[in-house]
Amino acid sequence: MEILRTENIVKYFGEFKALDGVSISVNKGDITLVIGPNGSGKSTLINVITGFLKADEGKVYFENKDITNKEPEELYHYGLVRTFQTPQPLKEMTVLENLLIGDINPGENPTTALFYKKWIPKEEEMVEKAFKILEFLKLSHLYDRKAGELSGGQMKLVEIGRALMTNPKMIVMDEPIAGVAPGLAHDIFNHVLELKARGITFLIVEHRLDIVLKYIDHLYVMFNGQIIAEGRGEEEIKKVLSDPKVVEIYIGE
Repeated sequence: MEILRTENIVKYFGEFKALDGVSISVNKGDITLVIGPNGSGKSTLINVITGFLKADEGKVYFENKDITNKEPEELYHYGLVRTFQTPQPLKEMTVLENLLIGDINPGENPTTALFYKKWIPKEEEMVEKAFKILEFLKLSHLYDRKAGELSGGQMKLVEIGRALMTNPKMIVMDEPIAGVAPGLAHDIFNHVLELKARGITFLIVEHRLDIVLKYIDHLYVMFNGQIIAEGRGEEEIKKVLSDPKVVEIYIGE
């Protein structure tokens, strides 16, 4: 069953057409990968989907609701969140604190802050939830470490943890294993597989095909702002990757 689709998305930067009628579909519970050479429009596409850029034309639908050009804060409430190619933790805060800011704490609302008996149970619940997520990500031993002291791969795991605090239905990930050692990269995608088994859907942009291909269900290839090929399932994906046009513009770049 489809959870997200785009219809003929167009995005300009000045006179440059970064997206030229992009239509994709993501099925619920799938891991969908978008690949393509630098400048093909991959990051622009996920920025439009997640509200960080506005589409000039076209539509984005999430669970059949029109979410075109809605703000990221609003999409959070729909259950659509994202991580970034360059992790963006608050480096002077601890790992635990970085996860806690991923959820809404009623104690931070001026109208409820004084009524602590009403929000302290929620805060305790959030801390318990954060520790469960850290345990799942194998980061619980680092809960009191400043985020700025972590490795790049650990920071990416913290980003995933912060996304999980929102109880997402779908996570959009931009280069989740860029610059990460192969062992930790596989760990990250094994976590993604476990989250998929829990019903979370993923849309991922990633260059490291040697690692990521074994984990995905659906593949799109972009070039010059357009989708030029797609495949679902192992056999179709193999055919896409052996397509001479794909080899020429991506694999062989």
